[in-house]
Amino acid sequence: MPPDRSRARSRAPAGGPPTADTVPDVLVKLLVALGVLVFPVPALVMGARGLMKRPGYSADEPADRVSYVLLVTLRGLVLLLVLALSAVILVSTIGAVVVDVPLHGMVYVLFGLDVLLSLIVVLSFGRRARRPARRRVSPAAR
Repeated sequence: MPPDRSRARSRAPAGGPPTADTVPDVLVKLLVALGVLVFPVPALVMGARGLMKRPGYSADEPADRVSYVLLVTLRGLVLLLVLALSAVILVSTIGAVVVDVPLHGMVYVLFGLDVLLSLIVVLSFGRRARRPARRRVSPAAR
């Protein structure tokens, strides 16, 4: 005889009717999913644009080439980690909302890690390169 899975989905005591998630539980799940869509996913796009950029790179020197390859490899690994964490968090939160099960505590830890890694991406290589400031034209030149 297969086990009764209705009790596994609920937080009700044994023998009681299964209970659904309350509104705050669902809101927390949706806020976690929204938090992933608002910060780590745009950081992933910004990081992918800045993956190959390195100011001051000289293709003539072999030492620059080795450091450039290492830098691009590490940036790519960080971006892959952010992508994997974002995917796991989104699948977990949306699945928990649809199936009406409590969200595992590790999802919140992964969410924090995802936000911190995306902050590193944005602050390091996800930013746009600053343009040099325009010099003011002196009024005497007119």
